[in-house]
Amino acid sequence: MIPARETFGGTWPFKPRFFEGAGFRMHYVDEGTGDPIVCLHGEPTWGYLYRRFIPPLSATHRVIVPDHMGFGKSETPRDREYSLRTHVDNLTKLIEALDLKNITFVLQDWGGLIGSAFTLRHPHRVRRLFLLNTLAGYGKTSAGSTPWFQLILKHHKAGTLGEVLGHLDVNILGIMKTQGLENLSAVDSNWLAAFGSAFPTKEDCVGAIEFPLDALLGRIIPYLEEGFPLLQNLKSKPAMLAVGMKDRAIAPENQISDFRAIWPEGPVIRLPNAGHFSQEDAPDTIIALVELFIQSAR
Repeated sequence: MIPARETFGGTWPFKPRFFEGAGFRMHYVDEGTGDPIVCLHGEPTWGYLYRRFIPPLSATHRVIVPDHMGFGKSETPRDREYSLRTHVDNLTKLIEALDLKNITFVLQDWGGLIGSAFTLRHPHRVRRLFLLNTLAGYGKTSAGSTPWFQLILKHHKAGTLGEVLGHLDVNILGIMKTQGLENLSAVDSNWLAAFGSAFPTKEDCVGAIEFPLDALLGRIIPYLEEGFPLLQNLKSKPAMLAVGMKDRAIAPENQISDFRAIWPEGPVIRLPNAGHFSQEDAPDTIIALVELFIQSAR
């Protein structure tokens, strides 16, 4: 867990806020006023991924950026199940405590599954979804045999996954490059500290280890199946997908197939030079797309 007041050389200047209603200390940013934009990160990052998004979007909206349990400035409890179901439950408790309504979700990686599962169950709180290098999870499409999941499968079979993902304090850059980080000019000492210091020990990496196993071992399937009877709640929301076409964690064609199965008329934007972390690779483009999407999907 990153210290609450750490700013990483001023690159993360936002006031830390904490919610304990989910049974652990959950960090989130809450900036601006107006209808809420809730930005969700995935594996193995935290809210820092949205550091460039918060100032412009909070000029017109209330921007909420939580860190999932086991990531960023949120606590990493040792006695909790790190599953899709639990992460959705944690987010639900936060959103209900803040009484957020008319939400625009910005969802990347695991954020897509978490935000979509929330929308199924609480459609009255959600206005629209902007998906970014992710799957909603209800298009009956897998992530594909990508370099990232090939790595996970190899080390899971060898019994070495805990070592590969248990040292993210020192190998975070290599892991994110494997997933598809293209803009290496974004990487400096503050960047490395921001993403690496969330994982000071192997025990602190439990969330990052369990996320890909949840998908690889099919542990998410029963929870996803619970949502299918509610699928119309998701289909009824305006949605947009932006795909970094150099994504090596989730196959771009699988992202598009998953999206089209739910929102056949929803806009799909292909970003030819971006990878899995489009927030790093093409931040200005993504911010402009989010703003355009909100204006067009009123």
